[in-house]
This record gives sequence, C-alpha cells and structure tokens, in this order.
Amino acid sequence: MVMSGTPPSKRRDRSIAPTRRRLLKAVGTSATLGAAGVAGCLGTIGGDAENTVTYATLNPMSGTYNSLGPTQRKGAELAAKHINESDEFGFELKLVKGDTETDPTAAQQAARRLVNKDGAQFLFGAISSSVALALNEFAQDEEIIYNPGGAAVPITGEACNEWVFRAETNTAQVAEAVSEYTVKNLGNRVWFHISDYAYGESVLKRVRSRMEAADANLEVVGVSRSQLGASNYDSFISGIGGSDAQVAVLGMTGSDLINFVGQAASQGLKDRVNLMSPTMTFAVVRGALGKAAVGTYGGVRYVPQLETGDNRAFVEAYREEYDGEDPDNFARVGYESLRMTARGIEAAESNEPAAVKDQLPGMEMDTIFGRNQFRACDHQAMNPTWMGELVEGSGETAGVKLLSKVEGKDALPPCEQLGCSLG
Repeated sequence: MVMSGTPPSKRRDRSIAPTRRRLLKAVGTSATLGAAGVAGCLGTIGGDAENTVTYATLNPMSGTYNSLGPTQRKGAELAAKHINESDEFGFELKLVKGDTETDPTAAQQAARRLVNKDGAQFLFGAISSSVALALNEFAQDEEIIYNPGGAAVPITGEACNEWVFRAETNTAQVAEAVSEYTVKNLGNRVWFHISDYAYGESVLKRVRSRMEAADANLEVVGVSRSQLGASNYDSFISGIGGSDAQVAVLGMTGSDLINFVGQAASQGLKDRVNLMSPTMTFAVVRGALGKAAVGTYGGVRYVPQLETGDNRAFVEAYREEYDGEDPDNFARVGYESLRMTARGIEAAESNEPAAVKDQLPGMEMDTIFGRNQFRACDHQAMNPTWMGELVEGSGETAGVKLLSKVEGKDALPPCEQLGCSLG
C-alpha cells in the first residue's frame, strides 16, 4: 500500500467522464429542481475535472448501531485520503456522507439525496443487515455500485445483484470458523438466542447447519428471539440458565450483545454456560463489557494484530490519523470496501459504475488479508476467518486470543448453497 504519491496535478490525464446514460439520468432527476439544480448535479457527477469519482459513505451515526458507525466512517475517510495521495490511482475520490439512522427507509432516502444532489456514483455503508438489504435494492434500481457493511448471508446470497460487492465478512464465513470449534470444544448442547431481524436469523441458520454437519449428536435445547434494540434480557437469561445448555450462541451485535452479555455476566450465566457470539470479539463490544467479556468466545473477522497482507501498514496509518486509536473490523471494512472498488475503477479506466461492475468480479488484488477478490458468482470478498477467546488484556478491555483459522477459500460456501449465481 502506497501512503504517498504523485500530486494530482502531475498525474496522467485520464478520461473517465460519465456516459450519456448517466448524464441523461442526472438531467432528468434535476429537472424537478430547476435550472440551478441541473447545473449543480451535472457538475457534481463529473466533478470539477473529468477524473473525479464521487463516493458516498452512508453509516449509522444515529439509531441502534450508532456506536459502530463512526469507525466504519473513519475507515472510509482514511481510504479516500490514501487513494488521493497514492500514485496507484489516476483519479481523485470525493467522499460525501450520510446517516442510515439504522433504519431501512431513512437509509434509502439518504442514499437518494447523495446520488441526486451530490452526484454519488458509488455507495458504501450500513451495518444493520435489514438496512443493507434495502440499499441492495436501491443500488440495483439506480444502477450504482454498493459495498454493504451488513453481514447477513442474503445480502450476497439470495438477495444478491450485479451491483453489490461486499468486503465485509458474511455470517456463513464466520460460521465456518466458530461452529466446529464450538461444538467440539465448548459443548454440543446448544441454545440459540438471536436478535429478531435478518442478521440474527442468518446466524441461527448458518451456525446451526454447520454445527449439525460437525457433530451428528448436536442437541439444540432452545431457540429464543428478542426485539432489536431491547434493553432487558432477564427472561431469556433465566431460560438459558434453567436449561441443560452447555453453550449459548448469540446472534446479536452492538448494544444488543453488550447489554445481553453484561446482564448474563451479572446474573452468573457466564459461569455456568459458555457464551459464544460471531461478533463477541468486536472492539466496541469488548470495550463496553470490560472484564465481563473475559472467558467468552467469538468469531474473528478482523483484529489489529493480524500479520496478513498490508495490515501492519494499515494499522500504523490508522493510529497516526486517529490519535493512536486501533482500527476495528468496521474501520477495516470501510477502508477495504473503498480501496478494493477503487482498484476496479482504476483497472476499468472508467468511473462509470456499469464498467466497474464488469471489471471487479474475480479480479485479484492485494488487501489487508493478502491476495483477495470479490468472488465472481456472488461478489463476496473471500476473507479468512478465525475463532477467538476473550482473555485478560493489558487494561480493562479484554484481549483476543486466536484459536484457529479458516482460509478464505475454505470459509466461503459454494454460491449455489447461498442462493446466488451471478457468473
């Protein structure tokens, strides 16, 4: 990864102007805004020069996942900075920003504003899988490229489309890392508790199926669901504690997971039942739980200590940019979503989304995880995954001990199993 490069004025001339189709779309949209709106919209899509790419980052800065959105945005902002400083890219990237509010309708409205008023040609963001699924539809309708931040399998599974390219690790990939280890080392009498929305259902389906494949004697002793954003989990914790479950698999993230595990620890459930969540190792979860997280288990999509690809350069740059702060998985996704797509823009020699969507599938490139690609048949990045245990850290925040790794080629099930076939 190049951290500095040729000044914009010295870069080679590159014609990546919008096609007539997108210009006509812009004019048609702007017609309702008046003559000033037309001029502003056309100017934004092409930028001040023909080598400008307008990229929208749409993150949950409010709503249920507002604790996760800021680092996702920081990763995108750092990617934009590095792209603009590097001589690897022959274009300037303009970043425009919006808030999903962790709400599908609000997210689509914000995305429409960023496309129609700011001229966004590419879109990244969302953490809630329900929001990401709504943006999948928006991207297909608008014919722009979208990089989702949600992890539910259907985003690049049964709800996939040719405009969606996901750098985030999906639930099926994490399930490959956690399921066999859990059932063989933590116990095969399992209770599933999930948040009642797309991501939770994805965890239940994928982890359960992988556990069943790993252990024919798996016993699911209970399944329970709580509303997204709930605050009191006493009845669920009592139900799990009163069962003979050896493991509780928690299909939750963000404040839902933090509140559940905090309450479970204070009620002694952690001492009787192993708690495992695919998102337990997230930095924001560990930071909020403190010592209460120690002794739990989780899937690992990313941790700063990885010695893979150019991760060390990324971590150092992130720390320098954000006052010594370590990047988390959401920052990694923001950074890599923009960088991987930018490499497709560069290879296509075009800022036209239609040209880039034809370039990206199967294109191998260097990433934080090493050589990677958006798989051609579903546009899912082929990321490695790990199983981790939360252990005593250097301070109040628990550390992550990596227990096992699944390579990228082995972590991602075949496309036909996930319900998508794009190529």
